Amino acid sequence: MQPADGTRLYSRPARLFHWVTFGFVAVMVPVGIIMTDRGERNIWDATTNGLYSGHKLAGFILMFIVAARLIYRLAKGAPPPEPTLTPLQKTVSGLTHWGMYLLLFGMFATGWLGISLYPALDIFGLFSLPAITGPNEAAAGRVLTAHKLVAFALMGLIGMHVAAALYHGLIRKDGVLRRMWPARS
Repeated sequence: MQPADGTRLYSRPARLFHWVTFGFVAVMVPVGIIMTDRGERNIWDATTNGLYSGHKLAGFILMFIVAARLIYRLAKGAPPPEPTLTPLQKTVSGLTHWGMYLLLFGMFATGWLGISLYPALDIFGLFSLPAITGPNEAAAGRVLTAHKLVAFALMGLIGMHVAAALYHGLIRKDGVLRRMWPARS
């Protein structure tokens, strides 16, 4: 169902994938910062271990969600760009969206590789994630630093994405923000 103004919305599954991904990332980034800070300050208690376990488990779950989201996107496509966008805006929008996918998969790869190298695959003492390589703590430090840098790059792109959405929704008042908004307008 499309709004009366002709705005072409993303499908319900696409919007659900978008907002679930947003929710995971919105929780995982602050948890990642807090757990890393606690680890760097050598605070190894049940809280720190719980933060690390939760972050790893959420990352693993999100990896499958984003993979399903990408498969859905490739299979079903997306609505055509909002007609009010300039060619430059369309290009930047496309590069930003595909860049976020690339950085998300970069996060998954560096996170999983880093915890495999460390090795730190235990989740809440209940089970372990599968290792994708053997232990090498020196390499783990470099990979987990890359994980952190990819997270900052992803936050930068997300910041641009949110700023653009707010610009379109609040200033231009065109249909760009409504296309992905969870509620009907």
